[in-house]
Amino acid sequence: MKKVSILVPESSVMQAIADPQYLFTTVNQFLISAGKAPLFDVELVGVKKEVKLNNGMFSVHTDRQLKEVNQTDLVFIPALFGDMPAAVAKNKAAVPWILEQYNKGAEVASLCVGAFLLASTGLLNGKKCSTHWGFQNEFREMYPDVEVVEGNIVTEEKRLYSSGGANSYWNLLLHLVEKYTNRETAILASKYFAIDIDRDSQATFAMFKGQKNHTDKEILKAQEYIEKNIHEKISTNELAKITAIGRRTFERRFRQATSNSVLEYIQRIKIEAAKKQFETSRKNINEVMYDVGYTDTKAFRDLFKKLTGLSPIEYRNKYNKMAIAKPEYIS
Repeated sequence: MKKVSILVPESSVMQAIADPQYLFTTVNQFLISAGKAPLFDVELVGVKKEVKLNNGMFSVHTDRQLKEVNQTDLVFIPALFGDMPAAVAKNKAAVPWILEQYNKGAEVASLCVGAFLLASTGLLNGKKCSTHWGFQNEFREMYPDVEVVEGNIVTEEKRLYSSGGANSYWNLLLHLVEKYTNRETAILASKYFAIDIDRDSQATFAMFKGQKNHTDKEILKAQEYIEKNIHEKISTNELAKITAIGRRTFERRFRQATSNSVLEYIQRIKIEAAKKQFETSRKNINEVMYDVGYTDTKAFRDLFKKLTGLSPIEYRNKYNKMAIAKPEYIS
């Protein structure tokens, strides 16, 4: 019997507590129906017997308090909600227990922005981690010793698991079901819960907003120039000249401020602009490509797919059902 302990943190997302409980208890029912013994002993655990969520709108009653759980096999840290530093601070009493269980051999899995609480234990230092695409910059600022893997749905390293944003944690749950049972059971669970098994990227859903939460005025000036001139071919030398900074110094300061190289930033801004046009306009692929400063169709197609996980046509067809079909020359 595998002991599964689902932590009930303060300021957490109720669905991220209920979903792993629902899935693993349902897998037990699958096993029983197949004439096998149930595999998972699933419990809700917490610092307190009752945890109120959503400003007291909901109450979650734990099965056991952390002090009563001597050892477990798998710990789930659900997604947090609201201000991340404040949410992490509210749950600092759970950190020693998480560390204790990991040191005793338990695996620990964070769901979505539950990665913030997992990272606060120090267990992720020097390791890779996934989290919601919209919180990656804040995560980097709070935990500079952790390597954020952009786009990943599931990241696994040394008995530590993390997942991408929002419903992406279902793919981590299915991954763990397959690990503890078998592929057949994981597929059955994916069909039962209508989850696309083996989805490995959240890039399709990510929106690049540009990292501007810094105080380097010259770099901010360069970022604004890029955003206002997406139709142009912009070079690093041009940006360095605009900001009156030497090229090497400019490149170093740009990466330090934005966590991207100059080329990466320009590419992501241009592709984000292309995505918006595909979502809202009736322009064909070539028209959008020219609007964001690309003339090489293969280069544009390859970069778009690299950053979004979809070809330009696939992306447009997915998000703009009202687009009028026009002759296309690339896919």
